[in-house]
Amino acid sequence: MDITLNQSTYNINNNINSQIFFSSLHSNNGIDIMQSTTTNTSTSRGSTSDSGEPPCTRGNKWASKLLKECAIAIAEKDSNKIHHLLWMLNELASPYGDSDQKLASYFLQALFSKATDSGLRCYKTLTLVADKTHSFDSARKLILKFQEVSPWTTFGHVASNGAILEALDGQSKIHIIDISNTLCTQWPTLLEALATRNDETPHLKLTVLVSAIDVARSLVMKEIGQRMEKFARLMGVPFEFKVVTSEISRLTKDDLFVKDDEAIAINCISALRKVGVEQRGDLIRMFRSLNPKIVTIVEEEADFTSSRHDFVKCFEECLRFYTLYFEMLEESFTPTSNERLMLERECSRSIVRVLACEEENENENNKDGECERREKGNQWSGRLIKEGLSPIRVSDDCLDDVKALVKRYKAGWGLGNNNSNSGIYLTWKEESVVWASAWKP
Repeated sequence: MDITLNQSTYNINNNINSQIFFSSLHSNNGIDIMQSTTTNTSTSRGSTSDSGEPPCTRGNKWASKLLKECAIAIAEKDSNKIHHLLWMLNELASPYGDSDQKLASYFLQALFSKATDSGLRCYKTLTLVADKTHSFDSARKLILKFQEVSPWTTFGHVASNGAILEALDGQSKIHIIDISNTLCTQWPTLLEALATRNDETPHLKLTVLVSAIDVARSLVMKEIGQRMEKFARLMGVPFEFKVVTSEISRLTKDDLFVKDDEAIAINCISALRKVGVEQRGDLIRMFRSLNPKIVTIVEEEADFTSSRHDFVKCFEECLRFYTLYFEMLEESFTPTSNERLMLERECSRSIVRVLACEEENENENNKDGECERREKGNQWSGRLIKEGLSPIRVSDDCLDDVKALVKRYKAGWGLGNNNSNSGIYLTWKEESVVWASAWKP
């Protein structure tokens, strides 16, 4: 981008349901754009109108307005306006304020990175910080608390487990290929269900994919495996745990320890979006070649793909989705919750990746990180059907289990199908936020 921004004017500072299992957490960098020497800016933290309020903070959702204006200025390469708006946002944003201030803080980092063509460098820094600050205990505490206050993750676990158990009913050798970000938090309830089956308890092999670039997850996977094996023994389920270290886009049949006498289930939770857009068809065809009994897919309901060549449209969709997410966190956690802050900071890396990293970096075999190009349920359905998979209808029993789960949480959560025969949707205040589905060849 042909924009002159004085880098020395800006300073980026690095800030960073089973009791057995946990998820990784990522501490993100907060951006602190120092008050610049820009002379064409008339608004400051102390400037007020006749009402006594800063002009840009009167009314609701000031962050969305300023952020959109800044995104448009970046698309139009209006250097003076970019300076002005970045400075205003920095004066008003805070990762410790209300939802508008938080939203402004995390999007500000992405906008600054986009404007200065430093997105990939920022993303790598965020990844490095996340790896260095990863902790077994804090990650475990984080996921347990999130599951306690919100069905955002447990919705997909319950829907997928129900579909997998039904598809593999009566099988003596089960092989689940787990391509997800759940770090095995999904599987204790499935192990319990297998242990209480009326017929003979099956042998379960669990193969977990770990990205070669995800250092934090690789470090804890050995302990996760030990805990899974201990839990399986407690439940009386014959169990085998395998770890595959590979990029998801490079995964092959030979990597997965598949045997002819196994009934295969492929479980993908928040995983397919990490595959380059042009590589997704290849991965689905590889799934189909394994002849699985079932493929379960859970993805967040956002479209960062169809608009990826239009920065402003992509920004607006990104802002829409994360506004919902931040508002959900605000209503789910107490204002002083450390877990809430950690979850909000997790978003920073994804936002930077989507908005500030150029497309060619995403499609270069994903060697620089995860793609993060989300698609909505109807888009994934179209891809899956095109590659020869058929949707499996959600059974009444499975739907009842999901409904019972959602009722455990505060008002505002619900279920929907968006007039679709392929999957169900978790809704937050009548907005679809997570899509869960099951498929077969």
